[in-house]
Amino acid sequence: MPNLPDVVLWSIPAFVLLAVLEMVGYRLRPDEDAAGYEAKDTATSMGMGLGSLFVDLVWKIPIVAIYTAVHELTPLRVPVLWWTIPLMLLAQDFCYYWQHRGHHVVRILWASHVVHHSSRRFNLSTALRQPWTGFTSWPFYLPMIALGVHPAAVAFCSSVSLVYQFWIHTERVDKLPRPFEYVLNTPSHHRVHHASQGGYLDRNFGGILIVWDRLFGSWVGETDRPVYGLTKNIETYNPLRVATHEYAAIARDLRTARDWRERAGRVLRGPGWQPAPPSATSSVPSSVPSSATPSAPTSAPASADSPAPGPAAPEAAA
Repeated sequence: MPNLPDVVLWSIPAFVLLAVLEMVGYRLRPDEDAAGYEAKDTATSMGMGLGSLFVDLVWKIPIVAIYTAVHELTPLRVPVLWWTIPLMLLAQDFCYYWQHRGHHVVRILWASHVVHHSSRRFNLSTALRQPWTGFTSWPFYLPMIALGVHPAAVAFCSSVSLVYQFWIHTERVDKLPRPFEYVLNTPSHHRVHHASQGGYLDRNFGGILIVWDRLFGSWVGETDRPVYGLTKNIETYNPLRVATHEYAAIARDLRTARDWRERAGRVLRGPGWQPAPPSATSSVPSSVPSSATPSAPTSAPASADSPAPGPAAPEAAA
């Protein structure tokens, strides 16, 4: 097994210190346009982060077992060398892009990821607001394992990505020089990702690199000032409710679903998906001649009977 450090664990003191320094910076030099910090929100974010560390220990047991089994079955092997690590980081970042995008467009996956978007603030403590159901991400990295990358190397690359993404959760850093903005995920790009305006929804999914968004059509630059949070915000700071509120909403929708097609849509379609309303059909008695039937248009205008389309994006800043 490769002897690779747990960079997230080693970075926790730095995370806390930098968040405290940013908080003090807002006190000493306020920014009226920035969302800044709020005590309850910050406490919730930090509580979610600490909770995820302990809960992840449980989820990792079956995931490591699956990864190990796949790695044993594949004949391929990628050695952990100075020149293969950058390639593995590139592959992990590519997989992360699709994992992140999938967690915005499939509701059962969004139920996990929505936790990270549930704050109406955008600061370094927001980066610590992590879900307690992170087991939804593991299938996206199976291709790396199947190609011979050791599970420990995948975990290392994922932790490097997570550490990188900490610093981009801030409003204190403006746009960087154009070459950096073109290639890397930056605070400006990630502010767009956390915004709840319609034009910003479901954009900028990159982890370390933003080039994936440029390649696959999901990039949008920061123009209007972002409004953070969900399109329908939750009014709670209770960590347990923050972690589970979307799962509870899915359960409510499943109880009222009319059929299995709707149940599948509630789980597998986008978070804003709504089923079509029951079609209103009028029957004409067979004894009445067709010529006696009052004339009517064969179909009503789309705006008359059809509801406005449900939002294609999830109920959160994408």
